[in-house]
Amino acid sequence: MKKHLIWLWLLLSLSSFGQGKYGLKPTTLAEYRTTLISNPEKELVDLEKFITGIVLDIRYATTNNFTGEKIYNLAKAYARKPVAEALKKVQADLSKQGLSVKIYDAYRPYKATVKFYELYHDTTYVASPYRGSRHNRGCALDMTIVDLKTKEELKMPTGYDSFSKDAWPTTPISDREARMNRELIISAMEKHGFKVNASEWWHFDFIGWQKFEVMDIDFEKLEK
Repeated sequence: MKKHLIWLWLLLSLSSFGQGKYGLKPTTLAEYRTTLISNPEKELVDLEKFITGIVLDIRYATTNNFTGEKIYNLAKAYARKPVAEALKKVQADLSKQGLSVKIYDAYRPYKATVKFYELYHDTTYVASPYRGSRHNRGCALDMTIVDLKTKEELKMPTGYDSFSKDAWPTTPISDREARMNRELIISAMEKHGFKVNASEWWHFDFIGWQKFEVMDIDFEKLEK
C-alpha cells in the first residue's frame, strides 16, 4: 500500500511538473508545427509583412511598459491567420481616411503572461496564468490608430497600459476628440470580427479565439 501511494505521488508530481506552475501546459513549437499540417488557419502570421503600412510600437520589446523591463528580445507582432486577415480589412478601411493601425502587442508567449501576473495580480488588467491570455492564443491585439502622414497617435482617453477606470471603453469621456477616436477604433474593429476588452480600450479579442491553443513559443523560434 505504501509503495502504491509513493508511485501515485510521483505520477501526480510529474503531471503537475509537465503542466507548469499554474496547471496549464501551453503548446510548444513542435506541437504548433504539427497542428499546421491539419489546420493551416492556425499559422502565426507576421503582421508587419502581411499588412501594408501597419505601424509597430512593440512596448514589451522595450522598457517603456508597466513592468519597466524588456520582456521580448525582438520587436515582432504575430497573429493567427484569420486574425491577420481581419486586421488587414481594418487597415484597408482606415487607410481610406488617411489613418493606420499601430500595434503595441499581438501574440504573446505564455511565459510573459506568467511574469505579468506575478508582478501585478489584478486580473482586471492582466490575464490569469491558470487560463492563459487570448494574446497567448494569437487572437488578441493591443493597438491604437495613427495619422498615416505624421505617424502621430490619435488622442485617446488614456495611454497604453493604463490601469485605471478611464481606460475602460464604457467610461464616460468629456473630451470630445478622445471620445470620438475611441468610438472610431472600436467600430472599425467590431466591423471585422473583434470585440473590445471590458477594461482596456486598446485591447481587441478576435471572436472565435476559443478554437486556438495557448502557446509558449518565443519570437526567435518563429523567425527560423
